[in-house]
Amino acid sequence: MSSSPVSAPAGRAVKPVHAEDGKPWWKFPHVWLVVAGPAIVVVAGFVTAYIAISAPDPVIDPDYYQHGIEINKRLEESQKSLAPAVTGRNHAATPAKDHPTDR
Repeated sequence: MSSSPVSAPAGRAVKPVHAEDGKPWWKFPHVWLVVAGPAIVVVAGFVTAYIAISAPDPVIDPDYYQHGIEINKRLEESQKSLAPAVTGRNHAATPAKDHPTDR
């Protein structure tokens, strides 16, 4: 008894050793695990491109610097109106020994 592989006689087809040997590649689940990752990335790329094309970013206002200065002035004015409340809150939270003297 030898353990050499059995060869088919000339002109005859060899029966597959495993039942899955004759299946096409798309019927193997592991192939889909390998193909699914890159396929998902390609689809996500197309979705991202569609979003970027359909909703472009707005153009920056040419006078953005002046608008920023005006916003900062309005914020400073609103902070001045809250100054007594903030000072009072901080003063109340400070221990008595740390209160500044008016002398």
